[in-house]
Amino acid sequence: MAKRQSPDKRPSRNVKKRVPLKESPSAGKGGKSAGPVKSSSKPLSSRVLDLQPAEQDRPYEKTFLIVGIGASAGGLEAFTMLLKNLPPHTGMAFVLVQHLAPTKDSILAELLAKATSMPVREVEDGMTVEPDHVYVIPPNTALAVFHGVLRLLPRGETPAQHMPVDSFFRSLAEDQGQNAIGIILSGTGSDGSLGVQAIKAEGGIVLAQDGSAKYDGMPRSAVATGSVDYVLSPEKIAAELKRISRHPLTTFHTAVKTGLPIQAGEDHLNKIFMRVRTATGVDFTYYKQATVLRRIHRRMLLHKIDALEHYVRYLQENPAEAGILYQDILINVTSFFRDPETFTSLKNVVFPRFLENRSSDSPLRVWVPGCSTGEEAYSIAMCFSEFSEERGVSPPIQFFASDIDEAAIEKARQGLYPDNIVQDVSPERLRRFFIRTEQGYQISKPIRELCVFARQNLIKDPPFSKMDLISCRNLMIYFGPLLQKKVLPILHYALNPSGYLMLGRSESIGEFANLYSLVDKNSRIFSKKTSATLLHFDGERAPIREKADVKKKAEGQAAGGTDIQKEADSIILS
Repeated sequence: MAKRQSPDKRPSRNVKKRVPLKESPSAGKGGKSAGPVKSSSKPLSSRVLDLQPAEQDRPYEKTFLIVGIGASAGGLEAFTMLLKNLPPHTGMAFVLVQHLAPTKDSILAELLAKATSMPVREVEDGMTVEPDHVYVIPPNTALAVFHGVLRLLPRGETPAQHMPVDSFFRSLAEDQGQNAIGIILSGTGSDGSLGVQAIKAEGGIVLAQDGSAKYDGMPRSAVATGSVDYVLSPEKIAAELKRISRHPLTTFHTAVKTGLPIQAGEDHLNKIFMRVRTATGVDFTYYKQATVLRRIHRRMLLHKIDALEHYVRYLQENPAEAGILYQDILINVTSFFRDPETFTSLKNVVFPRFLENRSSDSPLRVWVPGCSTGEEAYSIAMCFSEFSEERGVSPPIQFFASDIDEAAIEKARQGLYPDNIVQDVSPERLRRFFIRTEQGYQISKPIRELCVFARQNLIKDPPFSKMDLISCRNLMIYFGPLLQKKVLPILHYALNPSGYLMLGRSESIGEFANLYSLVDKNSRIFSKKTSATLLHFDGERAPIREKADVKKKAEGQAAGGTDIQKEADSIILS
């Protein structure tokens, strides 16, 4: 990250008088939806759903919603209308990220102060976010939030790289999780589209301005992502924020003080999982507790439902809701070249070993399970292409990518991404590996032809096999302990004897040190240890078995001329 710098201090102008703020690193801190949770081998449905503060990471007397608002041309008018219709005491904080001329002073805070009785401040580096306050980005900066504290950063080096709304929304999603709300108002371009996806992925709520927008580029681009929950006028957005602020699922601290935690027993949860499984074929019983509860909580909040039994009834009366909840649980945050240091490790550590003692006609095989919309698979393919050119070699290579979400797979196959990827992809890589289109940037044909995408349930379906590298980053953080124990041996089975496994920064091999050796601690790269890993694919409810009769059956099939590994690949590819 670029070194932080504070802009020149500006006179306060006629803005609301500042109230002294206390520095509090924990204020407003939010846990990510995929973060660590209490370990338990029990299925979620066998536990009591208790949405008390114990489920969160932050002290609840400091918990409140932070509303990020992105706008460009026409945004001042829209935000002014929103503020005029907001009550001054919602308990929320509002942060406006407006596209501003980098070389001119801004009077935006002064103008907005006329529309509300809430204090309106131009952000200074290190400000702690407080409820019932409005914060406005200053010119020529990028804005982020870290542990509830606003930080000013240098803006991008080129105009094309300056996406201040995306930048702030991403940091807001990471810092606040389900306590984040994103709003896209009038503006040209597509800034904010990646940010709203990040907010929704972390369990937050997203709104966009409707046809009342003077310029509809930004709202329309946000809506096209499928991440927007409400499309409303500024006046109706204000009314919706007021409703959300008073919903019992929002005010956890109030529920605790009054002794009214929101609870539900095994029966209601089983009914939810049953309906989702009937509609989609996927059972979320053993997924990570915190993630599933946050997604259910989000759907209840959007539908103005305050009791789980009422949500069960809503699922029964509205069959389409099961599919929507399914999509909400599956959604995750992805981007090109996520954690850039990891790709440096691939070039320096893993790829060189690929070339050792390998015949020229033996293709390399890479698998990306849980590939979502394809960014990870394409990133590795681009990285290997760069490595091959630097070494002056061109070994054959195949990239297999799979995901349980058919809609995500379709987007991955198209390889078409919005303009905002300039934040994650260098100009050189854009030039070399992408084609500019009216809709954004499309992966070039040579890279797309290297990648095969297929729908697959990693837990139930046979895995790919004979892999040299498996990148399974930030997938197992959504699994409960039982599923994690099932997946790691599956991945071990899928690797070649000299293969490598790459996990996310917050993931580990747990108790399976007998299956993997650590190669790069920072990038979470492991090599396969030689060990028998005989798997029995019998669905989500049964653990992995290693039995002599399974081995005997496999040997008998191989003797009869059936290549089980090739057969598994054939099933997945078809």
